[in-house]
Amino acid sequence: MNSFLQEVAQDLYVRLGDQLKDTAVIFNNKRPVAYMQQHLARVIGKPFWSPSFFTIQEFLSISSGKQVADHYVQFFTLFQQYNLLLEQEEIQPVRPDAFYGTSQTILNDFEQIDTELVLAEELFSELEDIAVIQHQFQHLTDEQQAFLEQFWASFSAGKQQAQQEQFIRMWRRMPNLYTGFHQMLNDKGFTTRGQVYRQLAEKRADFPDFTAAYHKVAFVGFNALSKAESVVFKRWQDESKALFYFDTDAYYMQDTVQESGLFLRNNIERTGLVNALGDDKARMQSNLKTVNVYRTQGRTAQAKILQTSLSNHYSLLKKADHTGQIAIILADEQLLFPVLQTIPSVFPDGSGQPLPVNVTMGYPLMASGIYGLADLWLTVQDQLAVKGKDTIYYREAEGFLSHPLAAVSEIVRNTVQKQILDSQLVEVPQQLLVGSGELASLFFTTMPSGLDSIRSLYEIFETILYRQATEGVLKQTESDLLTSLLKELNRLSDALTTFAADLSSSFALALVRKALQGISVPLMGEPLQGLQVMGLLESRALDFEQVYILGTSEGVLPKNSGTHSFIPDSIRRVYGLPVPENQDAISAYMFYRLLQRSSSVSLVYNAQPDETNPGEPSRFLRQLEFESGYHFKYFEHMQDMALEQRSVFTVAKDGEAFSKLYQYLDAEGPYARKISATALTTYLNCPMQFFYRYIAGIKEPEKLAENLEANNVGSILHLVMEKFYQELKQQNPQITRERITAHRATVPDLCKKAFIETMYVMADADQIALKGMQLVILAIIERYVNVILDHDEQQAPFYLVELENKNDYIISYPIQVNGQMKNVSLYGIIDRVDQREGVTRIVDYKTGSDELGYTSLEDLFALDSKNTNKAMVQTLFYTYIYEQVRNKKAVEPNLYVVRHISKEGTVFKESKAKTLLQAETLEDFKTGFVEHLTAKLEEIFNVEVPFFQTELVENCTYCPYTAICGK
Repeated sequence: MNSFLQEVAQDLYVRLGDQLKDTAVIFNNKRPVAYMQQHLARVIGKPFWSPSFFTIQEFLSISSGKQVADHYVQFFTLFQQYNLLLEQEEIQPVRPDAFYGTSQTILNDFEQIDTELVLAEELFSELEDIAVIQHQFQHLTDEQQAFLEQFWASFSAGKQQAQQEQFIRMWRRMPNLYTGFHQMLNDKGFTTRGQVYRQLAEKRADFPDFTAAYHKVAFVGFNALSKAESVVFKRWQDESKALFYFDTDAYYMQDTVQESGLFLRNNIERTGLVNALGDDKARMQSNLKTVNVYRTQGRTAQAKILQTSLSNHYSLLKKADHTGQIAIILADEQLLFPVLQTIPSVFPDGSGQPLPVNVTMGYPLMASGIYGLADLWLTVQDQLAVKGKDTIYYREAEGFLSHPLAAVSEIVRNTVQKQILDSQLVEVPQQLLVGSGELASLFFTTMPSGLDSIRSLYEIFETILYRQATEGVLKQTESDLLTSLLKELNRLSDALTTFAADLSSSFALALVRKALQGISVPLMGEPLQGLQVMGLLESRALDFEQVYILGTSEGVLPKNSGTHSFIPDSIRRVYGLPVPENQDAISAYMFYRLLQRSSSVSLVYNAQPDETNPGEPSRFLRQLEFESGYHFKYFEHMQDMALEQRSVFTVAKDGEAFSKLYQYLDAEGPYARKISATALTTYLNCPMQFFYRYIAGIKEPEKLAENLEANNVGSILHLVMEKFYQELKQQNPQITRERITAHRATVPDLCKKAFIETMYVMADADQIALKGMQLVILAIIERYVNVILDHDEQQAPFYLVELENKNDYIISYPIQVNGQMKNVSLYGIIDRVDQREGVTRIVDYKTGSDELGYTSLEDLFALDSKNTNKAMVQTLFYTYIYEQVRNKKAVEPNLYVVRHISKEGTVFKESKAKTLLQAETLEDFKTGFVEHLTAKLEEIFNVEVPFFQTELVENCTYCPYTAICGK
């Protein structure tokens, strides 16, 4: 393959010889420079003085004696000028944050006006009179005049709507804004890139002939030229100062319908620029190659085809000279990381030799942990400086404490996290975090102004850069990212110091976020060697043997992107400003020129439709298939898919598991292991969950209860009811309706104290101010308490026997274990024991979705049954223990289910027969309950029955061990 740059190098040497040292070679970007230097070295074959290399922006900027203003200087200058115009119109000035989005559109329009040599006053004329159009604009074609008439007809008298009127007001300001903006910049010693182009084209007197320093100026690989570039280039050509090397092919140059040749035909035929390489070659048609088209399902799946399709070409990268062999072109640049994750680090032939990869595209700051910390700082400062808080949301606090770049010591981190957890600090006090280290003092200090905020962020990352460099852990990519970030912050700080030192914190933070999102640095590799990964723009002027273009989907190639402009499409067409078809033509050229010299082409597109992707290949692909005569081979890339296999296993009751389990048998003393009602229902829910919790002893990690869970609500309710009735019982255990009614005034205070006692560790109730969702939950708990008290008022009078007795209800229960009689300790904490009309009642409060109904005893104790009733098992369990401890009979279990108590009462009932469990029926049921309890306890301790996983998926929904269990 004789590449384009190789042809250019040969021609330059033949034409210029030793005068190459006095030549400037101009490219669209810097990427081709290394290739050109290599080709010149090979062509010349001996030491030589190299020509000078520039990008077009660098070269033309030499012509100006003024500095091209950066983005920030242009924005603030435009902002100042715009408000001056509003002041003249006696209109309230706009805020910078409200103007920022508008400014980007205006600045883009102004640059296009300049580069296309359009007269701003003429363009922004208000032309409602068609006769004026026809008289004043006779130089326009009939088609251009029709565009003007069509547009302004919609603004004729009587037709303006509110948005149209607003547009007209903005339109009338534009000429003065354009003139005033450039004058203000000029007074400050700045200019714009568009103005440099315009002044060069108009050959202003104050622009010296800077090309005199060079014998020749060679423009290599250009395609779309602005009007200003066309004028300047033609003048230099006429003065014999310039050479033009256009990479063309007869395939699209001689077909006037082909959009890919649109700009090159204009350059050569209309502008009159001469291609130094001569007539168009018919490379595309003389090399009828096979095009492989891969249809994938999913965006990132496009990268996966490289696993197999590249494997046949890796050998090319082992050649002595493998320059320009394989390129992966990303039409969709978001595929960069999937591609890098797919390409192996070593050759897959088993040699272990590293696979050379060069990434031309930049590594975005947004993909790094550096941006993560910066984004966290922006969020923190928004809470402190913008919203005026003195607390930090706990997730941001946790994010900082655990971020590697924060370098918070383990001791400090654990201490602060424990304070947050113990005090349930959803909002963490600012001072608690400020004291957690040098970086934290910068990170969590409220900045009084926008400029102070930027300087603070600069100091944070300067500290990180210095620390990592000192510790010897700074990697090249992180160093480049940190350096670029600090430079950008420094530029922003300088702009604010000059133009808006008093800028609000909110807008300064928004500017910082915008600035950081645009930062990227070169990633890796040697530009001339190895597998080349690049975007479509970086591929300009380069040629490769094997080309893979990923992202050849409609809507990506070419991109579906609307033009953000105040200049309507019809007006843009009148004055020759860029329109969507121009961008399509540029994309088409970059696509076609990659095919000209390649020997193998693979195109990959995403066939999975979604809201942004129609699932169709690019129209360029379809057009090529229809016209080129190439042989197209289609492949359906199907990835193996399989449902994740559930990890099914059991745990045998032997070894340490056996030892732990048998600690429950014949145990004595206050620390003896006991089986509770919760342990029993946990086993019924899932034997494996019972194992994790009660045998393996794996505790759930403590966490901050941002949103209270069901068990928290239940615990608070139980504590409120205990305190409520404990206060009444101390005065008199006989509870009447009147006493309940009178005491209900204490409920709000009891609820708050119970909430704080349950959710906070060692907290003073008077020092805790509940807010937000906590107040909502508190209101719910108060409602629940009142529902129970409503029912109790109807049940009164009754006699309180006991409340939340945590010590007495323990019994030794005999069971048979492996042929021997053993005793297991059962215990329970009963919410309330009372007597009503001679009947002793066990009362259990429930706030969940529990029911009073049951189907059968068998279902109550069945594993993997949807008909079990765990609340009923627990209440009967408490009833049995109470009867044994107090030597009582006919104790009645009552379940206070808050959601159903007003309609269904508190007594259990058989679902089918609707009979209540009372008196004789209850005693028979208790006997059956004991039999099933015995059988289930013996199963738990039976070494022949391992612990196994439940089959009911719904039982796993709230299980804390799902990550371990793998179910």
